[in-house]
Amino acid sequence: MRRREIDPCVFLAKLPLFRELGAASIERIATGATMLRLARGATLFRRGEKPTGFFVVVVGEIRLLAQGARGGRLSGIVGPGRSFGEPVMFLEKPYLVDAIAHGDSLLIHVPTQAVFCEIERNPQFARRVIAGLAARIETLVHEIDLHARGSAQQRLIAYLLRGLDPSQIEAAVTLPATKAAVASQLGLTPEHLSRILRELTERKLLRVDGRRIVIADTARLANHARATHGGRHGVAGD
Repeated sequence: MRRREIDPCVFLAKLPLFRELGAASIERIATGATMLRLARGATLFRRGEKPTGFFVVVVGEIRLLAQGARGGRLSGIVGPGRSFGEPVMFLEKPYLVDAIAHGDSLLIHVPTQAVFCEIERNPQFARRVIAGLAARIETLVHEIDLHARGSAQQRLIAYLLRGLDPSQIEAAVTLPATKAAVASQLGLTPEHLSRILRELTERKLLRVDGRRIVIADTARLANHARATHGGRHGVAGD
């Protein structure tokens, strides 16, 4: 991985959690932050370890693996510009997953104490933290519901539409990892994911170019998912 200097203040200011904060608040939080470099395959933390803060991916990709009956199950993929680890940091409970660098990666580690001190000092930051965690809970509940009742196609559509502005017409989504990794996260086989992408492309709902997926009309894609609701549900072969 090419070495370069990263100013944590500049990078943190671009994150949704910090976007509306003043420079002084961001500087206080960034003062305790450290840069971490991980080689491909290196472990950032393991299930059962106590959190010391949260992380932001600057370069590379971190995969979160939960224990399952057949070994590690991919439960999350974190790419550049995204943070992870906040919920367990606030709960002060051990990690529930392993975090592994899928490629050479550069991360920012923001220590727990820096975050807690700023929450006590700055009510605006506290509100941003609450809003961010609430949004994650809402997304998680929706994903659990889809895994329980939705079809494989609905799960994929929800994944693609997640975080997009509903008022957008055309939107481009870059998958954070290989299609095989995304398929694993959605509880699908790579072949099944490819089949669904072909079906949606044939309906002119998507255009696929490698990891880049262009949604022709977000509202039409969402309506397609709703229209299929009530049919066949909950099995990977839908």
